[in-house]
Amino acid sequence: MEIKTRRLVLRPFEETDGEGLFSYLSDPEVTKFEPYAPFTRGECEREAARRAQDPRFWAVTLEGVLTGNIYLEQVNEYTFEIGWVFARAHQHKGYAQEAARAAMDRAFHALGAWRVFALCDPQNAPSWRLCERLGMRREGWMRKNVYFDTDDAGRPLWKDTYQYAILREEFERPEG
Repeated sequence: MEIKTRRLVLRPFEETDGEGLFSYLSDPEVTKFEPYAPFTRGECEREAARRAQDPRFWAVTLEGVLTGNIYLEQVNEYTFEIGWVFARAHQHKGYAQEAARAAMDRAFHALGAWRVFALCDPQNAPSWRLCERLGMRREGWMRKNVYFDTDDAGRPLWKDTYQYAILREEFERPEG
């Protein structure tokens, strides 16, 4: 199943999307706030095959070119988590907002979500500003609640997380 917006197509990943994933997941600036290091070409090939079997990941394409991805996971009966990663060349053009809004619309109207939330690093201002443009509210600032790396002595390098969320009734409210 595809989701079409004014400029984009959101579709399931295909096993052949490895090169497209490599175009942005190999970029240290793109993965800076992700829980993984930049991917190699081989890792992207394997990741494309994995995502082709994982309905939580949506490939976002512009004129057939993979520009990023949306992550949408149902975490309980009425709550979904959303996330996004976009190629640097496709950031700051409204594509992430357009794709995220389409995915949220699907969550609320096709999948029965009551609440959608997003987590982001407080240092990732473009991501939390996007949450706010999507109408989400900051619900919390979790201090040193997660780590993805350790220091040379094996001690966790703890990171903070902002949590944003929106309810169906807020999403459906006309803007203005």
